[in-house]
Amino acid sequence: MPEQSAGTPRRPRRRTVLTSAAVTAAAGVPLIASAGPAAAAAGGHGRENGGGAATAQAPDRELRKLLKEIDADRIEATVRRLAAFGTRHTLSVQDDPERGIGAARDWILAEMKKYAAVSGGRMTAELQSYIQEPASRIPVATRITNVVATLRGSVTPDRVYVVAGHYDSRVTDVMDATSDAPGADDDASGVALVMELARVMAKRRPAATIVFTAVAGEEQGLYGSRYAATQFKTAGVDVQGMFTNDIIGSSRADDGTRDPYTVRLFAEGVPTSETPAQANTRRSVGGENDSATRQLARFVSDVGDNDATGMNVRVVYRRDRYLRGGDHIPFLEQGYPAARFTEPAEDFAHQHQDVRVEDGKQYGDLPEFCDFDYIARVTRVNGAVLWTLAQAPGTPREARIVTSNLTNDTELKWAPGTEPDLAGYEVVWRETTEPEWTHVIKVGLATTHTVDLSKDNVFFGVRAVNRDGKRSPVAFPMPGN
Repeated sequence: MPEQSAGTPRRPRRRTVLTSAAVTAAAGVPLIASAGPAAAAAGGHGRENGGGAATAQAPDRELRKLLKEIDADRIEATVRRLAAFGTRHTLSVQDDPERGIGAARDWILAEMKKYAAVSGGRMTAELQSYIQEPASRIPVATRITNVVATLRGSVTPDRVYVVAGHYDSRVTDVMDATSDAPGADDDASGVALVMELARVMAKRRPAATIVFTAVAGEEQGLYGSRYAATQFKTAGVDVQGMFTNDIIGSSRADDGTRDPYTVRLFAEGVPTSETPAQANTRRSVGGENDSATRQLARFVSDVGDNDATGMNVRVVYRRDRYLRGGDHIPFLEQGYPAARFTEPAEDFAHQHQDVRVEDGKQYGDLPEFCDFDYIARVTRVNGAVLWTLAQAPGTPREARIVTSNLTNDTELKWAPGTEPDLAGYEVVWRETTEPEWTHVIKVGLATTHTVDLSKDNVFFGVRAVNRDGKRSPVAFPMPGN
């Protein structure tokens, strides 16, 4: 169907009960994609259920080349080197060059500086430290240090995306700072992913800024990531997405079954940072499945679940697993969209365990239980997501549904983006019972658009598009004027 002019929208016959066939037949609504096999044929990737989301974005040649550079052998070498420090417990020695968290910290920083050296000045690598006074699981004042590599964007550097893994480790007793705690899966695997992405992306020019960070203090209580998130918030940094990769080293469950082509993504619905006023609005209009983090998770599926990564992204509608928590949570507390990648099913004999043989069974988080090809595939998912986020426009701001009058159509408004390569916007919608966006409408460079569909019956969103055809995550509109 022809693209609708942004300035003179033609109006279809009103529909209060919607089907794909009815909307396709409505002459004024320029439907450009819908879920199912037809969408896959038009460029969306297929899923196990027979079709991709209407918002799916196929990887381009540039992205495919980047993903091919991710090296499972390098990832294995990183995991084994981190495990060889003996223990990386947050309370372990910090001034021994061979053993303890200090030795691991210095090695990670040295490697990150090597990557930065070939970036043409775009990447910097540094330590981010503070003294944590005695607190839960911290019996004495302790220096907590994150290793941070920042790849500055070339077009919109103030827009930031963060990828993290934690480099501290533990055994059965969370306060045991001296026993061997190799921490291969938990979480040398995540740190190896972060370092491999830093290596591959250092030679490139993202439009937005990407921060690669190995945080400390996770096992003691998310101390390093909480400090990092607070520093970002205090400085007013526009973090539009954060991912932690924690326990992404193996596809084998404790019963021996394997799922080597799936990674879980935990994404909260009701925002951790939600205010009472925001909660009242959500209860009034819905949206518990449309937080900024849920939109980020949909974006991950749209760009990271395809033949270029070889992976299925299983989005889990929870903040994290039962009785567990990861380094994305402090970012959620600060109001940033954030989610956690983790392996499809865990083997608890190989995490948070003393290294030992008991009744003939090996316990402990050892490198021999990691699947390095699997880690490489998860790294490709992260790489596809981060690179697309950084090259696409930012998520539209101030998206709202006009509710000053009672009408049976929907007027949407949003603030104009500032990207120099911005090509326009798309309105997306779905039935309230659908988990993914099913329909997309091109609206050009307008910052307002009226759809002859009732706002009472469906959910709407807005996303930005640049001249290369890369799309932003969806912004979910709030009621307003």
